[in-house]
Amino acid sequence: MADYSCANHSGRTLLLAAFILGFSGCSTSDPESDSLSNIIYIMADDLGYGDLGSYGQETIQTPRLDQMAAEGIRFTSHYAGSTVCAPSRCVLMTGLHSGHCRIRGNGRVPLEDEDVTVAEMLQDAGYATGLVGKWGLGEAGSPGIPNRQGFDYFYGYLNQIHAHNFYPEFLWRDTLQVALRNEVIPVRGLGGYATKRVDYSHDLFTEEALAFIDRHADGPFFLYLAYTIPHANNESRHGGLHGMEVPDYGIYADMKWADAHKGTAAMISRLDRDVGRLLDHLTALGIGDNTLVLFTSDNGPHREGGRDPELFNSSGPLRGIKRALYEGGIRVPLIARWPDRIAAGTVTDHPSAFWDFLPTAAEIADIEAPETDGISFLATLEGEEQETHGHLYWEFHEGGGPKQAIRSGDYKAVYFHANGTTELYDLKQDLGETTDLSTQMPELADSLVELMRHARTPNERWSITWTTTELP
Repeated sequence: MADYSCANHSGRTLLLAAFILGFSGCSTSDPESDSLSNIIYIMADDLGYGDLGSYGQETIQTPRLDQMAAEGIRFTSHYAGSTVCAPSRCVLMTGLHSGHCRIRGNGRVPLEDEDVTVAEMLQDAGYATGLVGKWGLGEAGSPGIPNRQGFDYFYGYLNQIHAHNFYPEFLWRDTLQVALRNEVIPVRGLGGYATKRVDYSHDLFTEEALAFIDRHADGPFFLYLAYTIPHANNESRHGGLHGMEVPDYGIYADMKWADAHKGTAAMISRLDRDVGRLLDHLTALGIGDNTLVLFTSDNGPHREGGRDPELFNSSGPLRGIKRALYEGGIRVPLIARWPDRIAAGTVTDHPSAFWDFLPTAAEIADIEAPETDGISFLATLEGEEQETHGHLYWEFHEGGGPKQAIRSGDYKAVYFHANGTTELYDLKQDLGETTDLSTQMPELADSLVELMRHARTPNERWSITWTTTELP
């Protein structure tokens, strides 16, 4: 078992110096690390629960992800960390849900040195760690940049507004800006839209991911591949353009849809194609069987950049989209493929969430995880008896005042602080959250609201104050 006692930033600096000078002492590697499985975590951006064929999509073509589901396990009750980008990614990295993690909304708040990420944990267990794509948890010069949060290598966007533009003027490689061949009209800081489009960031990310795998094929490695497809470029409207930027519309070019809808479909199919390329690459290198590949999305689908999520039924059977705490905003696809350990064609309804990934990775790496809100779902991956959560919790602070949600068993409550109302749903009988049971089951509704009150720690930036009239 790897020694986790060296899991801190200053410790890694000393270890590097010791290695260079040839000294012995505390080591981040383990003698058994060569036998550890690789881990690849692929995250789409604003992909809905119903956007994949294996989750019911009938129009957009996703054959490689559907094949991945057929070769592995498909989760039907998996949840993002939040209903928007930054907090969802913070939850994933730290294993703390949005009532406990540092970043609980879309603000430029960095992770701090005292935050422990899944990348730090795996790095200290002997894994080579890489992030390709969108970060959003710390700007340049802050303690929240990837290279100070456990990643040996980073290529992509630091800033989530910058990440709106798929044809940026630059991307980051570690702590240096790498110029691209695009020309951009700036809009609100790092946002903008390109007038000269040459280098498409999604395509660059795929090539960087494949190169990272090549460099570390002897393993073990952890790759966090945070694609930005199918997010919209919200700033492109200033140039009179739709926001679903893609080099070509592919098989959808002749469809009688608006260009933004062609762009949406083409982005998702491009994503599907490149996940297939990555899986094929693992097979060609002979490491596919010993590599756990997970695929998910950071939250539900958006209605931005000209995209209409109803056209493709992007939320599937769920109510709501991005920025809602209904299921459509937070329930997301999760597909896992790991031929050595996962039986093909498996489907599970085990309720799980982003904060479960850190303890799952720790169990795979055979190390002790720091204290988190998560429960490892390795047992579910391997078809064994699984420990379950007593409840799952979310909070959201944008648009009309704070909102909280909690799921306990099959029941889900959503609380709206703006008007002090509770909605209660039975997800087993009413997955689409169409029938509010709060007046029929007031004691259950009140008990779940009481759970919400105690499910969080105070946060001065994202505060929730309960009035006397709100208390159950």
